[in-house]
Amino acid sequence: MAGFLMGFDTVVISGVNLAVKEIWNTSDWIHGTLIISMTLWGIVFGAMIGGHPTDRFGRKSTLILVGFLCTVAILGASLAPNPYIFSFFRFLGGLGIGLATIAAPTYISEISEAHNRGRMTMLFQFNIVLGILMAYFSNYLLQGILEENSWRIMIGIELLPAAIYTILIFSIPKSPRWLLLKNNKVQASKTNTSKLSVHIKKLFTKNTTSNSRLFSGKYNRILLLSFLMALFNQLSGISFILFYVPELLGKTGLGTSESLLSSVSVGLINLIFTFVGISLIDKLGRKQLMYIGSIGYIISLSMVALSFYINTSPLFTLIFLLLFVASHAVGQGAVIFVFIPEIFPTEVRSFGQAWGSGILNVFAAITALLGAVLINALTPQLIFGIFTFFMILQLLFVHFMMPETKGVPLEVIAKWLVKETHDR
Repeated sequence: MAGFLMGFDTVVISGVNLAVKEIWNTSDWIHGTLIISMTLWGIVFGAMIGGHPTDRFGRKSTLILVGFLCTVAILGASLAPNPYIFSFFRFLGGLGIGLATIAAPTYISEISEAHNRGRMTMLFQFNIVLGILMAYFSNYLLQGILEENSWRIMIGIELLPAAIYTILIFSIPKSPRWLLLKNNKVQASKTNTSKLSVHIKKLFTKNTTSNSRLFSGKYNRILLLSFLMALFNQLSGISFILFYVPELLGKTGLGTSESLLSSVSVGLINLIFTFVGISLIDKLGRKQLMYIGSIGYIISLSMVALSFYINTSPLFTLIFLLLFVASHAVGQGAVIFVFIPEIFPTEVRSFGQAWGSGILNVFAAITALLGAVLINALTPQLIFGIFTFFMILQLLFVHFMMPETKGVPLEVIAKWLVKETHDR
């Protein structure tokens, strides 16, 4: 459900976007900075600092804090009288979501077993996608309900899942791996008495401590892998498309209502193919899904660029935008929140997840910040041509650098990658 809040909160702005721009009469730069990207800058900050509470106070305690921050932020943003107060509460909500991007995937990966860890961790990504779809759908249904104040309902409706999440999160157990890391073996055994608990204890070594430093040089290869994974995720253009899909489709000739309805189809395809990713990630593996996704990116992005260049029908453009979203859902969308927490050892996993998620969200925030300007400054075909080029580079990264982690215990992955760093 932390993933659901992230997906809903970051994309709900796509329906609010044009309404608040007209009401508050903001410029492109102010609009991009305060209205569109402020949540993402909050996510960046939350992701950057999220490793500390997740490591010190635990995965569960951090997830409880997420619920309180998101609930307050949603209420404040929906009642905001001006863009400055609106942006403050959007930043606060982003802060909570940023913490969630560290604590939730870390927690899920640590309570899962090797054979199903991909599917379990992908539940976070699945709920991001579900949240995105629900945001598009609610925006479509709620448009015009209170005339010029309908955007307040669009924002405020998220109070319901935020409250449910905040209540339910108190019921989850603490991570057994985190408890063992903090030398609380008694509570760890009480928390999880399955074969997972026995397996963790066998793989935990006396050298595993919570005092390891992420940037000591020991984890350089892991840092590079997570950096490139997060970087290519955003260089695909996924955030640009999700935030600006109604406006992009408007450039093809669709009206506002048609654009919002088409946005629902984007969210629906995202959800359907996330199911496909869940079913395949522990069968084909992380690397194979990245191959499939990268090739799909290249085909779909180049065709969208072509469609804008030759000015084809809106349907043609929408079809290849949907292929792009499907490629993302099966590839990067399926893999990133599984792969990054997998490759870091338990002693630095929360900080490593903060590093990878921080990179991801910095570039997502830059996309949102510059998107309002770029969409008017550059031709759509040039924008999508640039995204295509970067996805060719991602395909090379997958082939030459990315390891396969399917079915391998977390502690074994960590030892392998750290050992490989030393050998280099």
